[in-house]
Amino acid sequence: MDLKQRLQNHLTEIVRDRDPFLSTAGHFFVRQYIHAELSQWGKVDIHEFQIRGQTFQNLILNLPGLQQSSKKEPPPILIGAHYDTVPGTPGADDNATGVSVLLELAKSLATQPAKHPIQLVAFDLEEYGFTGKDGIAVGSGASAYADLLRQQQQPLRLMISLEMLGYSDATPGSQRYPSPLERFYPNRGDFIALIGNLSIVPDLIHLSRNIRQVGVPSEWLPVPNRGRIVPQTRLSDHAPFWDRGYRAMMVTDTAMLRNPHYHKPSDRIETLNLDFLTGVCQGLIQGIYQLR
Repeated sequence: MDLKQRLQNHLTEIVRDRDPFLSTAGHFFVRQYIHAELSQWGKVDIHEFQIRGQTFQNLILNLPGLQQSSKKEPPPILIGAHYDTVPGTPGADDNATGVSVLLELAKSLATQPAKHPIQLVAFDLEEYGFTGKDGIAVGSGASAYADLLRQQQQPLRLMISLEMLGYSDATPGSQRYPSPLERFYPNRGDFIALIGNLSIVPDLIHLSRNIRQVGVPSEWLPVPNRGRIVPQTRLSDHAPFWDRGYRAMMVTDTAMLRNPHYHKPSDRIETLNLDFLTGVCQGLIQGIYQLR
């Protein structure tokens, strides 16, 4: 079975109403599906956290890197995608695409280790996160997990958030931007975007180049000051890691700036470009293996 078919199979299982408060049956089913898929490649750890008096779960798979000649193991690369949705949408692009790619990264990186250890995390409650009065992202599974890593003084080589990866539109004018970015980037929504803090510009260039090599257009954007100048760049699970001092990026099809089905009942599999999604996945796999 080829990569495109495997991604489509994942989407078929994940795309359903799965709001953690109002669609609990769908939410539970998808969490169990992710757990079962990740469990093929190793022990899945469960990170429990509390929000609004309820307990929720992030699912974590740790994969070893290549054996190093030195005794000190390099810090891991954390790759995450959120599996919850807002009420009333089956969430095909947001974010079944990200979770599907996460599951395929698990398969590849378990079969053939990367240079760095890899930590794959399915985050819950991304849609319910918010920014507190101090400007710090809180209230999500990613913020709870970033707090835990910070408390444990766990370093990361890089955090990569997979956030909506499957919508493409080559029509002129299909891509919008917060001003003044429209002056510098294409007006066709047929590329994948990589957005990161200034310290990871070489990683943005590297992964963008690898995605282009498999035939998918890619653009990259470095943002200073934890993305506060352009708030739209903070809208995913990388923001809590920025706020806690980690090197992090978001990989995205730009969500509401392109996809008219964003947070709507129409966010379904038939609106996605599976060839585009497959290329993004291939490029990420290729690029992650080459990260030093």
